Amino acid sequence: MAFSSSVAVRELPLFPLPDVVLFPDRPLPLHVFEFRYRIMMNTILQDDRRFGVLMVDSTDGKVAQVGCCAEVLQCERLPDDRMMIRTLGQQRFRLLNYVREKPYYVGLVEWIDDEPTDQDLRGLGTQVDQMLRDVVKLSAKLMEQSVDLPDDIPESPLELSYWVASNLYGVATEQQALLEMQSTAARLEREVDILTSTRNHLAARTALKDALN
Repeated sequence: MAFSSSVAVRELPLFPLPDVVLFPDRPLPLHVFEFRYRIMMNTILQDDRRFGVLMVDSTDGKVAQVGCCAEVLQCERLPDDRMMIRTLGQQRFRLLNYVREKPYYVGLVEWIDDEPTDQDLRGLGTQVDQMLRDVVKLSAKLMEQSVDLPDDIPESPLELSYWVASNLYGVATEQQALLEMQSTAARLEREVDILTSTRNHLAARTALKDALN
């Protein structure tokens, strides 16, 4: 992973985003237009280029207490002072409390990692990978178009668990639950359940479409 820190607790500028969950090693492009966040970006670009992303549930406005640190890789400034930012997810964190709220939120956070395990997770990783390929194959058949998986799907069970979680769409609360898990095995097992349910749903729709044709 690109970022690690020997400091367990630190202050971190925070960027709450509606229904967006960032995972370690995953990209997040941002269009920064609010004045307070332009101030934040200008500040962090002069420092260590890192800030925290927290998911805001759009249904109730609740801000998550676990998020992911993002590192700014590239910043394009537009003529009207808006910014197009390219970031990459780094370390996960838990928000302990807010240090200040203006002009933007800054929180005191602690880094979190998955608990170490002696369990061989390669079997679970293989299961998730196969389920993923089944879902993509059925989706392609249902849509009658070619759908290909990228060549760079991670082989590491931990990195695979983040990759799959980040590519679930329209289920931000489920993604947030996966982000908060501190067990790679539990995250992969939950992804097996999600992908199995999706595969079964797609298989039923495909069978119905074939029967009607």
